[in-house]
Amino acid sequence: MDAPPAPAPIETPAECPEPTVRVANSTDLGNALDAARPGDVIGLAAGVYTGNFTATATGTAEEPITLCGDTESILDGGTTDDGYVFHLEDSAYWVLQGFTVRNGQKGVMVDQSTNTLITGLTVTTTGDEAIHLRKFSTDNRVIGNTISDTGLRKPKFGEGVYVGTAESNWCDISNCEPDRSDRNEISGNTISGTTSENVDIKEGTSDGILRANSFDGSGIVEADSWVDVKGRGWIIAENTGADSPQDGFQTHEIVDGWGTENVFRDNVAQVNGPGLGYSLKPVRDNVVECSNTAAGAGEGLSNEPCTSG
Repeated sequence: MDAPPAPAPIETPAECPEPTVRVANSTDLGNALDAARPGDVIGLAAGVYTGNFTATATGTAEEPITLCGDTESILDGGTTDDGYVFHLEDSAYWVLQGFTVRNGQKGVMVDQSTNTLITGLTVTTTGDEAIHLRKFSTDNRVIGNTISDTGLRKPKFGEGVYVGTAESNWCDISNCEPDRSDRNEISGNTISGTTSENVDIKEGTSDGILRANSFDGSGIVEADSWVDVKGRGWIIAENTGADSPQDGFQTHEIVDGWGTENVFRDNVAQVNGPGLGYSLKPVRDNVVECSNTAAGAGEGLSNEPCTSG
């Protein structure tokens, strides 16, 4: 079989566009988000913006709405006990770029939003998860972010990136139907210091990409792998991971027909744990290609023979 084609490079904006609106305090930021229109570039000055911020405007493919700053532009929720530091809701075509998000129950929450790019953020010190794509949020990209120190309120909920909704919450979030947060891409992120999985991909999600991320499981206390794939048809490729309590990568079938048809390719797992590099539950219709490696895994590469791809 021919080798798979080389993947496209992970493209991220080099720097902030020229702002059309400049903000320097929490009130100005809230006003700018409320007034946002296609093509706006909201530039964050260095400083601390305390509060929980919500955006509901819709951009276009030709004129996205951009919120941009650098690591010294800090959105601070003030407490890890409650609140979303930044909530994108019922929106489309946003770019969230370059700034820091810290001190909320959740860092960045994306609900019912599409075609958003979340790139170059530093998301840290959260009570639960850092970045969550939820409630039929599709075609979004989470690219090149640095995520750390999650789960300070409840370690069980301390994921780095969380896609979709657990079946137990479908009636609260997605009208008792699968939360089809589909075709999302999670690439080029550096994730460490999470108390639960670095990335948790829920049942109900399909056809996403998890690629070229760096995982560190040394802080995990309420999970047993860097990545848990309960969705269907995901490509998990070119990721590197180190130090897991049990396995490197896992699949699970929480709901019939989900946790299947996922492909693992070109991943490097330095497990340093008692389990497997790639644990498939169920085995059926999931593929671990022989281009994957696992070292320091007490039970070896996978519970199924690898395939040639």
